[in-house]
Amino acid sequence: MSITIGRREVIAVLGVAVVWPLAARAQKPAIVPRVGILSPAAEAAATLTAFREEIRDLGYIEGQTIALDFRLSKGITDALPALAAELVRVPVNVIVTDTTSATLAAFGATRTIPIVMGTTGGDPVALGLAKSLSRPGGNVTGTNILTALSEKRLQLLKQAFPDVQRVAVLANPKDAISISDMPHAEMAAARIGMRLFPLAASTPAELQALAPSALAGRDGLLVMPGGMFWNNRATIIGIASMARVPAIYAEREYADDGGLIAYGPNVLEHFRQAAGYVDRILRGAKPGDLPINASSKFDFVVNLRTARALGLTPSPDFLSAANEVIE
Repeated sequence: MSITIGRREVIAVLGVAVVWPLAARAQKPAIVPRVGILSPAAEAAATLTAFREEIRDLGYIEGQTIALDFRLSKGITDALPALAAELVRVPVNVIVTDTTSATLAAFGATRTIPIVMGTTGGDPVALGLAKSLSRPGGNVTGTNILTALSEKRLQLLKQAFPDVQRVAVLANPKDAISISDMPHAEMAAARIGMRLFPLAASTPAELQALAPSALAGRDGLLVMPGGMFWNNRATIIGIASMARVPAIYAEREYADDGGLIAYGPNVLEHFRQAAGYVDRILRGAKPGDLPINASSKFDFVVNLRTARALGLTPSPDFLSAANEVIE
């Protein structure tokens, strides 16, 4: 039995045969953007969880429409440049940074991949990261802690305990924010009648080697911000507690974990904003055109349980000024 196919049918069949492969070739799998997160944290902390949640709320699905590539230095500041270089080699489409040291490490590794500051202290212009806050002009944007907060922390310590005069300052000489903030702390101390006594630790081992006797003769403690300190905050809180010295810290987690007073920017909010920056950049915005925002929301937390354990009684006015009192 023979089947006759007309000229039109042959053209139609050939047309389908030709068009179908072309259509199949046109449907290439979508390229999933990769976002690197560079942080001195030891684990995916609450700040990084806040970033993940905001990315999800913006409509991204991790592992499907976006990939997050974490590089965590576990408190070792010196490891950040090598981790930044790894993200550049991946390569990622955007790098989100946690702390000033991470931002400087990322900036040292690339001048082309967009960098979004999740939390960075100091003046981005003075640090060479941007031409201006309103129009950064390069590959760095995000949210920044513009004010040196060591002055505010010393004022709060003095307000809570007026007799405090000799204050130890725990600083990391390898951490950019400790280096930049120390002169502000010294000037503030001179204005309010305090004397500062630097106490240095640049690695977890050096920190753990400190004994409560390191605070002998001191009646207050100021702990500078920094990833290495944050990762080892239990050690620092323990030293202050055993020395029975009132201490003020830069991040609220210290107060949550038993530290006396914490004052600093709301870093969770910073990382939510960082997710918004990442979204705009992935949609085509240039980082150099996105203004750098200053911190606008701060945490002031007092752990009253710790105060009582130390035999201290902050004034009612001081407690009423706090955002949160842990009882």
